[in-house]
Amino acid sequence: MNKILRIGTRDSKLALVQTEIVAGAIRKLNPGLQVELVTMKTTGDKILDRTLDKVGGKGLFVKELDEALLSGRADLTVHSYKDMPMELNPLLPVVALSPREDPRDCLILPESGVMGSGPIGSSSLRRRHQLPALFPGYETKPVRGNVLTRLRKLEEEGFSALVLAVSGMKRLGLENRISRVFTPDEMVPAASQGILAVQGRAGEDYSFLAAFDSAESRVCSAAERAFVRALDGGCSTPTAAYAELEGGEVLLRTFYVAPDGRQIKRKAAAPIAEAEALGIRLAKETLLAAGTEGRA
Repeated sequence: MNKILRIGTRDSKLALVQTEIVAGAIRKLNPGLQVELVTMKTTGDKILDRTLDKVGGKGLFVKELDEALLSGRADLTVHSYKDMPMELNPLLPVVALSPREDPRDCLILPESGVMGSGPIGSSSLRRRHQLPALFPGYETKPVRGNVLTRLRKLEEEGFSALVLAVSGMKRLGLENRISRVFTPDEMVPAASQGILAVQGRAGEDYSFLAAFDSAESRVCSAAERAFVRALDGGCSTPTAAYAELEGGEVLLRTFYVAPDGRQIKRKAAAPIAEAEALGIRLAKETLLAAGTEGRA
C-alpha cells in the first residue's frame, strides 16, 4: 500500500480527536506509514436550525466522507458509529471498530452548577423520550451543533441542563462538566454509542488494521444495529439498543416508542455467535408488543 495514508474526517474538535485516536493507533502499529488527515464539513454539520429527523437523518454526516473515499481523496474515513446509517454502501465497508469508550449518557449542568427551571436540551429523540421519567415536570428542547457549541448554548439560551454522550465528553477532556451519568437501564444508549468506525473501500487490503479492530465492539454493535435496522430506526424513530458481553453471552437492552406513544423496553441474552439474531428477535417481540408486527 502507499506509504501515505489519508484519513477523511469531519472538522469538528470531537471528530478530529476521535480520528487522531485511530491515526495514533495506526502509526503505532505501522511505524513506516505516514498518516495524514483530510478534513471536511458534512451536510449535517452545516444544517443547525433543524433536528436531524426533519432533514434526512444520520446519512447527512457521512455523504461528503463517502464521496471522498469513492473519489480517492481519502483512503479511510472515521466516524462515530452511532452517526452512521443502518444500511451502508456495500462499496464502502466498515473495516475496523475501535474498543468502546463509555457508552452511557450524562447530564451537564450550567457552569453555575444549578439546574434551573428551563428545558433540558437534547438533539436526540431517543433521549427526549426517556428524559420525562427521570425529570418529571421538565420540558425537553432540541439543541444542535457540536459539543462545544451546545455547551455555549447551555449558558446563553436558558437551558437548565444538557444530555450528551459520556464518550464525547471524555474524549474532549471535559469529564469535569459531567453532573450525573445515567445507567443503561435509566437511559438506553444509542446503538454503537462510544464506538469509532473505520470505513474503507471494498476489495482493498486493510490487514494493517487487524490489531486495532475490536471483536467485542463487533459483537455488541451487530446486536444493537440489527435491532434498530429491523425497526427501520434512525433519527426519525425513537429507538435505542445497548449490548454488553457477560459470561460468554451477549446481553441486549432495547428501547422503542410505539406509534401510539407507548415505550417498550426489552432485555435478553444469547450466545455471542447469535448476537445479530438476538437483535432481530427483540425487534420482532417489540413490534408484537407495539401491535405493528410484520415489519421486521
